[in-house]
Amino acid sequence: MGGADGEPELDLARVLCALGELDDPGSRAFRVGGGDWPLSGLVVRRGAEVHAYVNRCPHAGHPLNLRPHDFLTVDRSLILCCSHGALFEIATGRCVAGPCAGAALARVPVVVTRGYVLLAEGVPAQAPDD
Repeated sequence: MGGADGEPELDLARVLCALGELDDPGSRAFRVGGGDWPLSGLVVRRGAEVHAYVNRCPHAGHPLNLRPHDFLTVDRSLILCCSHGALFEIATGRCVAGPCAGAALARVPVVVTRGYVLLAEGVPAQAPDD
């Protein structure tokens, strides 16, 4: 069944956050799926672009943040791993400084629909295999 405007209903199980919950630039943590290995990640907005990554540093495998939704440097220009100070480009997830320079965060494909950030079709709601 479609929505009141004729568009398909949102798949609420795939919603990561409302676009309005993201500052510009800004970031938010998300967790979707169930079981032992739900998908835990971060969404970052800069201008009209929205990017999402698995919340796991390629250097040591820990989460990037210490505080909820806190993934960016003070000037909000890069993603920061709070454990060892690695810095990642927002648009690519590529590490530009720190112990994993040249590595990259695992991208999570997303779409923005009707004011919400959703997992793209076909993306499993579970942690990816290494």
